[in-house]
Amino acid sequence: SYSLEITDPNAVLAFSFVGYNAENVIVTGKSVINIALVAELKELEEVVVIGYGTQKKADVTSSVATVKSENFIRGNVTDAGKLIQGKVAGLSIATPSGDPTGSSQIVLRGNTTLLGSSMNPLILIDGVPGDMKTVAPQDIESIDVLKDGSAAAIYGTRGTNGVILITTRRAGGDYKSTVEYSGYASIQSIARKLNISTAADFRQQIADGFRDENSDNGASTDWLSEISRQPINHVHNLTFRGGNATTNYLVNVNYNSADGVFLKSYNEVFSGRADVNQSMFNNKVKINLNILNSTTKLNGFNGYNYRQCIIQNPTSPVKNEDGSWFQEINKFEYENPVSNLMESSGETKQHLSRFNSTISYTPIEGLKLSSVLSYTKWNQGGGYAETKQHISTLRDGRNGYVSTDTRESLDKLAEITAEYFKAIGKHQFKVLAGYSYQERSFERLTMENWDFPTDMFDWHNIALGEAAKDGKITTPQYSYYEETNLVGFFGRLTYNYNDRYLLMASIRREEASQLWGTKDPWGTFPAISLGWRLTNESFMKNQKIFDEIKFRAGYGVTGTQPSDLFKGVGLVGYDQYVYSNGKWIRTLIPTQNSNPDLRWEEKHEMDFGVDFAVLGGKISGSVDYYVRKIDGLLFDYAVPSPPNLYSTTRANVGKMENKGLEVLVNIVPVEKADFEWMSTVTYSTNKNKLISLENDIYKQSSDYFTTGYSGPPVQSFTHIVKVGEPIGNFYGFKVVDI
Repeated sequence: SYSLEITDPNAVLAFSFVGYNAENVIVTGKSVINIALVAELKELEEVVVIGYGTQKKADVTSSVATVKSENFIRGNVTDAGKLIQGKVAGLSIATPSGDPTGSSQIVLRGNTTLLGSSMNPLILIDGVPGDMKTVAPQDIESIDVLKDGSAAAIYGTRGTNGVILITTRRAGGDYKSTVEYSGYASIQSIARKLNISTAADFRQQIADGFRDENSDNGASTDWLSEISRQPINHVHNLTFRGGNATTNYLVNVNYNSADGVFLKSYNEVFSGRADVNQSMFNNKVKINLNILNSTTKLNGFNGYNYRQCIIQNPTSPVKNEDGSWFQEINKFEYENPVSNLMESSGETKQHLSRFNSTISYTPIEGLKLSSVLSYTKWNQGGGYAETKQHISTLRDGRNGYVSTDTRESLDKLAEITAEYFKAIGKHQFKVLAGYSYQERSFERLTMENWDFPTDMFDWHNIALGEAAKDGKITTPQYSYYEETNLVGFFGRLTYNYNDRYLLMASIRREEASQLWGTKDPWGTFPAISLGWRLTNESFMKNQKIFDEIKFRAGYGVTGTQPSDLFKGVGLVGYDQYVYSNGKWIRTLIPTQNSNPDLRWEEKHEMDFGVDFAVLGGKISGSVDYYVRKIDGLLFDYAVPSPPNLYSTTRANVGKMENKGLEVLVNIVPVEKADFEWMSTVTYSTNKNKLISLENDIYKQSSDYFTTGYSGPPVQSFTHIVKVGEPIGNFYGFKVVDI
């Protein structure tokens, strides 16, 4: 209860509370005022980024997850993937090593291909393809994940493994000129170490008769400590904003210095991004210009040195008494890891430049014409050198070794869309049509040489080596070039009746250059999804349990093209030399059979879901069940030769299935004006199965094949892929004892 003394009979009482809609009540003629505030479901009004547009979260009919910047993971975040780790059900994000040059590995709803172009989700930064390291994590506003086929089908082949839409912080509105700074520092260490023998353990094993007494080399060395450290990493981010309602800008500068836990490994990134908006002709024309530039210096860690570290004799010294490296070169694949690190050097430099512009024109109310143009150039150059004291000289007689590697890729994107919105009474329609063209080229050049007179130049004077001149290297230089393009036409219809019944349907027709020479290089990818907002029905108005219940069902088709070029046509390649008419002539031999029936792998996915909110939105979430069926898996099949010119043919034969359950629950235990506590709980399952690998034409000699490689000392395959079982099963020796 409450009481107030009010002298003005026309006064208005304003009632408000965090998390509820405010109410204003006129006092006139009232002596008692009782009011119940209605929970404010802000989440339903949030804008979700979907393919080529946005929707209110309440209107979304597909499986789409959104994570805003205020809910990102904080702390030592090295790429965009770590921002949403554990935030999206069904999205597996892992960092497999402590290498600072590594990136998050991402899998959404399981494996979808054996030999297709990629298993990674499509990553778009402000509508332009990129990766998790394209922009600084501190420069990201939100991340949306299109998980099911009905949501991703608008992107066709590129969306077959799901789509991750990254929206950077943008200029907008009427800003006073501001400067924002954020930064952090962190320290790293190895949390869990292998339980391997110490020098004391080793000597006890000798005393117990388990080891040869001559294997004690007289020292006590912790080899892991010799090659590792506890690095301090730091990140600094600076943002400038300014402008007015018609012209505004945002400039972001980011510096990230990350040293690895292993010696001589590091990743140093300096990046800058400028975002400029201009509105003209009473906001009918809007232009956005986005420029991104980043420079990276890095040196990764060779996992082979870690392997050498854990197999070393702990009684061996790092160096001999005369200062030379202790080595036992008579042992197979056994090298001093500290010597490997200190007697080698390497560095890679990367440079990324991206220019993209969006222009939109609204000639009449409801009609929006847009175009996106993007040009991205990435290049990388670096080298690696081993000195005359490296094991490659002591054991292999190389007398110094050097290699260089240069790469460059160019990506061009042009997309044109027309979108029309119309509301007629309780009916709302939105129609989208568009055209997309993407072109990519990639070039690589490598060189190697050894037998140098001096170590002083590292890899910067590769011609000084004698091995190439003496013919000791079979292929001292290697070069490669490829160019691909992807053309697509697409359309989408969304329909909303009275905020209760929802529909989205889309179709994309596209052609990939990888299928050049086949009968039908075009693929058609349709999708449809339905939604029913149960809580907006009249019979649900009086219930007090649920604030929102929305049922969803969707079906969509996406595709995967072959990873290699010209797989549909027969190829010949150069082979050995023959002596003919007094000259050595290089022969041509068949290297690939033609297969004009080669086509897209197709993924057909069904998704059934429900979105819910209770207790004024304090508990909300979603539940999804999906079934993915992949038809026409690409695989290489043994064929008779003759009549075939080559012994294998790549064909679309196999079938695979993924199905699973995803649960996401958001809980807000505490919500006050100056403090909010929100927790996210996710649960997901994925059951993968290879259905078949044969048809009437192409057969397998067995129902399985082996893949992977363990390296020395076992040197065997690591996995068996078997029909009727999941892909990824490890297969190896049973260890009885040590």
